[in-house]
Formats: sequence, C-alpha cells, structure tokens
Amino acid sequence: MSVSDPIADMLTCIRNAARANHKKVDFPASRVKEEILKVLLREKFIRNYKRIEDDKQGMLRVYLSYDPEVGSVIGHLRRISTPGRRIYVGSNEVPRVQNGLGTAILSTSHGVLTDKEAREKGIGGELLAEVY
Repeated sequence: MSVSDPIADMLTCIRNAARANHKKVDFPASRVKEEILKVLLREKFIRNYKRIEDDKQGMLRVYLSYDPEVGSVIGHLRRISTPGRRIYVGSNEVPRVQNGLGTAILSTSHGVLTDKEAREKGIGGELLAEVY
C-alpha cells in the first residue's frame, strides 16, 4: 500500500512506539527521513538510529529515549506542513515551540535544520514538524 505522506507516517510510528514504551521502531528509509532523524538525535529526542540495508529501499531503525521519571522524552510530535497544504515561513517568521523548550524542524536551502539553527543562519523554509 502506498503512503501519501511518508514523513507523517514516520512521525506517527515514532509517536505510537513512544506511547507504547517500545525500545525501537522500524520504518522504510528515505533521505529526508534520515535528515529529520539526525535533527532529533542532535536535540536528544531519540537515543540513536541506524539504516538497515535490504534488497529494496532499506529500513531505518530508531532507538527511542526515555527518562526514568517521566517516561518518553517525546511528549508531542506533530507534522505541520502536509502534501495538501505546504507551510513555508520566512527567516523572521520561524516559530518558537513552547517558548524555546521544543524544536521546530524546517527543510531549508541549507538542509534540514532546527528552528534555532535557521534563526542563527537567518533563513526560512518549509515547516516540517514540531516536537517537545
């Protein structure tokens, strides 16, 4: 079955696995998904990830991060821009998620960046997701 929004599917897999307290989750790989995972890893929302090669497009395995007191580090993970409704922001419109406690993920001309990195570079782009 084809998926119309593979990024939203990936975020849903991560969100569901975090709520069910799974240690890891697998889904089909792509470059954009891997770049988003790099951002989540830099911001310490996930513990690690790795690409598993197979005869097709490959799989990405994400190892989720948990706090002993609270549970999952990811409390909220939401897709903003969708294939039917793209959301673009300028360099001066990059949002702050939860007053800087969360992270917005943007696809820019400089690659996939966090909201903080995009503000530092003074660039905007497509608002992919928010996580806190």
